[in-house]
Amino acid sequence: MSAVLRSVLYMPSSNERALEKAKTIAADAIIFDLEDAVAPDAKEAARSNAVAAATSGEYGTKTLTIRCNGLDTPWGASDLEAAAKANPDAIVVPKVSGLAHLEAITAITGDTPIWAMVETPAALFAIREICSYPQVGALVMGTNDLVKELRASMVEGRGPLLPHLALALLGARDAGKTILDGVYNDVKNEAGFRAECLQGKEMGFDGKTLIHPNQVDVTNEVWAPTEAEVEHARKVIEAFAEAESSGKGVVTVDGRMVENLHRDIAQRVLDTAEAIAGL
Repeated sequence: MSAVLRSVLYMPSSNERALEKAKTIAADAIIFDLEDAVAPDAKEAARSNAVAAATSGEYGTKTLTIRCNGLDTPWGASDLEAAAKANPDAIVVPKVSGLAHLEAITAITGDTPIWAMVETPAALFAIREICSYPQVGALVMGTNDLVKELRASMVEGRGPLLPHLALALLGARDAGKTILDGVYNDVKNEAGFRAECLQGKEMGFDGKTLIHPNQVDVTNEVWAPTEAEVEHARKVIEAFAEAESSGKGVVTVDGRMVENLHRDIAQRVLDTAEAIAGL
């Protein structure tokens, strides 16, 4: 299991070639998809493929998850049962609506960690109870479905979605949970994709879900601390260590006042850089 979740790639589990290719892609995590990317007549084969992939031991340190169909579909309950037996790092649950929905899911999946997809108004209204649910380890923004549900416009910059992304972030941070940004649909628009990655990182997301392998490298680059950021973080940590030894609570680094909160941010930068170096 990867210690970081910068790049989280959906892979259609009905496509065996794609599953094989995923072993060599530099994504931090894979979502073996049984839902949107799989046609109805391929659902059962996809389920078997996903279980085989998740239990193969052939994906290195990648975090491996399985996205199941909803309980309101003919395949949902069987997907959840099979996924729980495969014991992936997490089961990705679409359109989580609140406490009752999570209780119905965990009645089947038990203690297996859940990544709850936030893609409806109901999820946004219930964000705190979703985030505080014990088995929920992460939130995954389902931005395409959210745009549909809100009757919003899908535009560059995501202006119509920003309040809702921010609300989900608040819930995740309040509960101390990981949160992943939604997908970017135009796989040929690298400039637009990079801009959205930068926006997501600046907002505070831990990483981004992806629909194409070509998006992995940009995502990993954007969510990794730069050399300059690592160097500055080291300066902050060293300055505070020196200040503490002399009884000072505030120090100056590169001409700027630095407080305890900046030390915490610096430590997170160093921890992230160390985790990435260990992949």
